[in-house]
Amino acid sequence: MKRFHVHLHVDDLAKSIGFYSKLFAAEPTRVESDYAKWMLEDPRVNFAISTRGSETGIDHLGFQTDDPAELAAMKARAQAADMALLDEGETTCCYARSEKHWVTDPQGIAWEHFHTLGKIPVFSEARSPQTSSSACCAPAETAATAAEAGATSSEASACCTPKTRGKPVGVPVKSSTSCC
Repeated sequence: MKRFHVHLHVDDLAKSIGFYSKLFAAEPTRVESDYAKWMLEDPRVNFAISTRGSETGIDHLGFQTDDPAELAAMKARAQAADMALLDEGETTCCYARSEKHWVTDPQGIAWEHFHTLGKIPVFSEARSPQTSSSACCAPAETAATAAEAGATSSEASACCTPKTRGKPVGVPVKSSTSCC
């Protein structure tokens, strides 16, 4: 079964933890100095907040799977729909080790599909220089990524430029097809 995922950037972690704990009638399942997460059952939501973003608001949305087969099915569905996809494979972020991939919607909002493999004691372990320091460690765009996705440099920069919310993940939305 899948769980919907929301990650928000907040200015005041303690105040936000208080608010969301009351809103959800539940305490967070994980609290760190810059991060908190609730694993809600009704509805099934992985709701995370952090102070790591440059602006408050939605960082990204996504789906957390309970098993690797569900993640593989989501990846196959994205590929069959001809969505540009960034496969990070096994990686670390948000105090967890996960297998994940990303797609970006037409508004530039990042969608993370992931399967959690375990907890780690730090927000993120060392990454290669091609990655960004954004809240969930989504890789920065490279020319190779854009070319593999079939986008020109101008298409890639146009669709991956931050608008007023969401974050680019270096995966241009393919304009030749529609996902909806």
